[in-house]
Amino acid sequence: MRVLLLHSDVAPDAPPDEIDTLETADAIEIALKACGHDVGRAAFTRDYDQLEAIVSGHDAVFNLVEAVDGLGSLAGIAPRMLDEIGVPFTGADAVALAVTSDKPLSKRKLAEVGVPTPPWCEPPLWDGLDHDRKYIVKSATEDASIGIDADSIVTGLDRIKARARMCSDRWGGRWFAELFVDGREFNIAVLERDGEPWVLPLAEMTFENWPEDRPRIVGYDAKWTENTIEYDQTIRVFGHEEKEPALAALIRDYVARSWKAFDLRGSARVDLRVDRDGNPWILEINPNPSIAPFCGLTAAAEQAGLSYEQLIDAVLHSALS
Repeated sequence: MRVLLLHSDVAPDAPPDEIDTLETADAIEIALKACGHDVGRAAFTRDYDQLEAIVSGHDAVFNLVEAVDGLGSLAGIAPRMLDEIGVPFTGADAVALAVTSDKPLSKRKLAEVGVPTPPWCEPPLWDGLDHDRKYIVKSATEDASIGIDADSIVTGLDRIKARARMCSDRWGGRWFAELFVDGREFNIAVLERDGEPWVLPLAEMTFENWPEDRPRIVGYDAKWTENTIEYDQTIRVFGHEEKEPALAALIRDYVARSWKAFDLRGSARVDLRVDRDGNPWILEINPNPSIAPFCGLTAAAEQAGLSYEQLIDAVLHSALS
């Protein structure tokens, strides 16, 4: 097939999480060519006529548009325009991206379908806040753990407001507070197979040689800042299906139900935490997760017996089904 790799328009001085898009595009281009496809590349543009001309002549688009004008909340513009043009594309559609990119909105959807998600509260009223418990202050619309570090976990309305205000001033956008689940963290990859969610081997993010006074969370540094404790000592571990079959079955059920609740396709990543009583809580849904050679989706696919080329080809063909 003739495949267009469509990626975000990344500035030369962009932060690591955005530069990662271009590096991922390099790897996917090599993989698609190895599978026998003819590959073109282009940066996304909001100009309809230009985008239509760029797409023209291609059988499918491999959508790597994770942000528009540097904002992840605008990523849904790309699939909406591709849908209007009438070309098949990989990953979630505009509706799924719009709902999942608004974390409080997606949490409401999860609660509606009976999937447990930690309680949360939003400005300006911060209704439902438990003043004696720890909360993590997060962006309502941006991913890549932007603004997440050890200082994100706070207690009390005044500190929550102050943290949210500081983050909004620095990174922009809306911020909310989610009850902090003190426990284990899992990043679960899902791949579409025959129109159904295939939950790949479960990955737990473990925190090796971690300072006692530092919260065990996967923040921005753990994902993007090399040569830091967070980056070097956050280790992905598999094998929970054999070690903890009951917990694994429950997680797989919640993840599959989350996929269906948002009508996802292609691939996804579901982030969750398991509290000290063994209860899983879904945190976020990423409908177009990183598909770089060393990311969580790729690692889980390898555990399931898929090469990188097979993973990329599977995602591509899911767009045509």
